[in-house]
Amino acid sequence: MFTDHLQEQEMEIEALEAILMDEFKEIHSGESGLSTSNRCFQITLSPQDDDTDQATTTPVQLALVFSHTEKYPDEPPLLNVKSIRGIQTSDLKILKEKLEQEASENLGMAMIYTLVTSAKEWLSERYGQDAEAEDAEEEEAKDEVIIPHGEPVTLDTFMAWRERFEAELALERAKLMPESALTAPKEKRLSGRQWFESGRASAKGAAPVNEGSDEEDEEDIDFDDDDFEDDEEDMLEHYLAEKSDSSTHSSKRTA
Repeated sequence: MFTDHLQEQEMEIEALEAILMDEFKEIHSGESGLSTSNRCFQITLSPQDDDTDQATTTPVQLALVFSHTEKYPDEPPLLNVKSIRGIQTSDLKILKEKLEQEASENLGMAMIYTLVTSAKEWLSERYGQDAEAEDAEEEEAKDEVIIPHGEPVTLDTFMAWRERFEAELALERAKLMPESALTAPKEKRLSGRQWFESGRASAKGAAPVNEGSDEEDEEDIDFDDDDFEDDEEDMLEHYLAEKSDSSTHSSKRTA
């Protein structure tokens, strides 16, 4: 029976050497951390695929140390885990307990490669995700937040702009209207918009608006008729008052 155990152990070591290659090596029992004088072996694990060669740049790296007992695989192997790079002591304790539990569940069969696979999966889950999260945070930190400049548009600022715009537009229309339209009684007077829409502006020889000009853009804006009524009335009254004052001063100078 002892011969069968030893033969099975030797076959497992040969298989591990063939599969793991440079990641598998025999070490002295004094550096294994195990209480044994039997042959000891160390397997280096990283949270990455076996076919990658990035061990020198991996942020974390683990050493899984084992030694066959006399009756292995009918009894668990001696196990130890060590941090080569970046693994916390508390995590090593958790992993060792996990592997010892799995070893007790796989008695009767060669189990070292099963334990290697389990340790590598745990390493990837525990540290691989952390590394990805850190990378994501770094990328997010690199992204510049673009802060818009200028005065933000609010309802109050929009209404103030609209009032200025309507008043300026009414005044420009008033300047283009003939004297007869401006001096007519208020009840018969056409608003600037009504006068322009009636076609009298073109009939009186008003200057055409160049295509693409600001004036054309203003004419294309679709407002309700009542939008301009109050502003146009106020601006017309103001314009007429200015013209009246101007005429009075001219008459006095002539006299």
